[in-house]
Amino acid sequence: MAAGSVGELRRQALEAIDAAMDLEAVQAARTTWLGRKGPIVDALRSIKDRPPEERRDLGLELNRLRDELEAILSEREGSLEEENLRRRLVDERVDVTLPGRPRAIGGPHPLRMAEAELVRVLRKIGFSIVEGPEVESEYLNFEALNIPEDHPAREMQDTFYLRDLPGLLLRTHTSPVQVRAMRASAPNPLRVICPGRVYRRDDDVTHSPVFHQIEGLAVGEGIGMHHLKATLYEFARQLFGADVPLRLRPSYFPFTEPSTELDVGCPFCHGQGCRVCKGSGWIEVLGSGMVHPHVLREGGYDPERFTGFAFGLGIERTAMLRYGIDDVRLLYLGDLRFLTQFQGSEA
Repeated sequence: MAAGSVGELRRQALEAIDAAMDLEAVQAARTTWLGRKGPIVDALRSIKDRPPEERRDLGLELNRLRDELEAILSEREGSLEEENLRRRLVDERVDVTLPGRPRAIGGPHPLRMAEAELVRVLRKIGFSIVEGPEVESEYLNFEALNIPEDHPAREMQDTFYLRDLPGLLLRTHTSPVQVRAMRASAPNPLRVICPGRVYRRDDDVTHSPVFHQIEGLAVGEGIGMHHLKATLYEFARQLFGADVPLRLRPSYFPFTEPSTELDVGCPFCHGQGCRVCKGSGWIEVLGSGMVHPHVLREGGYDPERFTGFAFGLGIERTAMLRYGIDDVRLLYLGDLRFLTQFQGSEA
């Protein structure tokens, strides 16, 4: 290769570099002209085939050309990187004087709002809060509450039993917490409420297999049915309003005797009858009664000396009554269109 040929290589290489308008093209030009398979490297390898008197000068020319092209390519890369950075600073600039984007703030779930209101009212009346495990023994969930083995509630279609842990189940009510509280307090007077999650195999417009209860218990000397009625009526009026229709009617629960249920006038149909109240015009709010002597004994109290009353209600049903919800399943769907309606509501 003669000196003129080196000049021609330089001209072609400079034209290729000038035509490279971005970093990818510059990198391609570097590979083409300075790579191991490029013309400059090929020319350097062919020097050994030249006459001895030409080798030194030709080698110097090719090495100078390689260094020159390397410097030009590096400068070209630097200028393109600066241009890219300048363009990004213009295109992606942030105006720090603009107001920030506010984050959406969540609100309380209607179930938690109803629970908080129930707890507030019952604590105001004089009850304190106790809690217990959700996985409960069959004995405390049933036998201690005077529910014998042949009671329908103990059949598999109502209760979730733990397959590999005999004698244990997911509690069907929070009543076992009352027995635990009595055993911890006997023989002292007791006024407690037991909120929590419970489980039953039930699923329709007004029932869910996982739901929430709050139960109340008062034990002491001289407690009678009149104390229960006064407590329930005061509780219902504080919760639903002074003008809400109320009625107590006889019922049956194995852990209370006598037993009653408290109904309120249906807020959806105002007593005319609808699917929520099943055409009766009334909605059952809670079950209640005087604590059965068997339960008192299981709790460590002498039923000849102590009496008590108990009541229990579903938090879901309370939320439905307070907020006009006609399908309990809405509380569990996680639909923001439904849940955001309660933001800003009084808890």
